[in-house]
Amino acid sequence: MEWTIVTVTAALIGLIGAVARPLLSLNSTIAKLTSAVEALQRNLEELTERNSRTHGRIFEDISRHEEAIADHETRIRIMEKH
Repeated sequence: MEWTIVTVTAALIGLIGAVARPLLSLNSTIAKLTSAVEALQRNLEELTERNSRTHGRIFEDISRHEEAIADHETRIRIMEKH
């Protein structure tokens, strides 16, 4: 009877160890993954913000070029009439 208790206790301890070790490993892996995803998210937000500013500057440049082209076309039409 006493050896049965010892055997069952040893089996339960082994089972707990067999389950606990992978769970601890999984927990640390999830923590690393979480921090990596957070860093990726911050980088993506910064990239999106920089892209928005750059696109704004590009569209401003395009607008100025379109105005200059329209002005040049007007001058050419006036010169062609004379």
